[in-house]
Amino acid sequence: MSNFIIIAVLAVAIAAGIKETIKHFKGGGGCCGGGSTVKSRKKLDKVVKTRTVTIEGMTCENCANRVEWALADTEGLVGKVNLKKNTATVSMDREVSDETITAVIEKAGYKVVEIR
Repeated sequence: MSNFIIIAVLAVAIAAGIKETIKHFKGGGGCCGGGSTVKSRKKLDKVVKTRTVTIEGMTCENCANRVEWALADTEGLVGKVNLKKNTATVSMDREVSDETITAVIEKAGYKVVEIR
């Protein structure tokens, strides 16, 4: 009988874990300090250059928001993340080096694989 109780408790714990994992990967959890916080999007008056950045480590919508916010907090940059492709389209209103873009994204906690 005690084995049955232990198995039942483990099954409930595993089911709860799977439910939270699915919620996390759909962007519904509080991953990365996220949650339901929404920041307004920054817009540039003019765009002089656009770069596509391939990024590793983003797992949910909150991760994508962190990258977008980090780029928007940098003078002259805005970014739009495509989570499914693990890319960010970075627009700039002045010349900004690839090293600066890389540093901003990596400071947010993600790895830049390629900039093109």
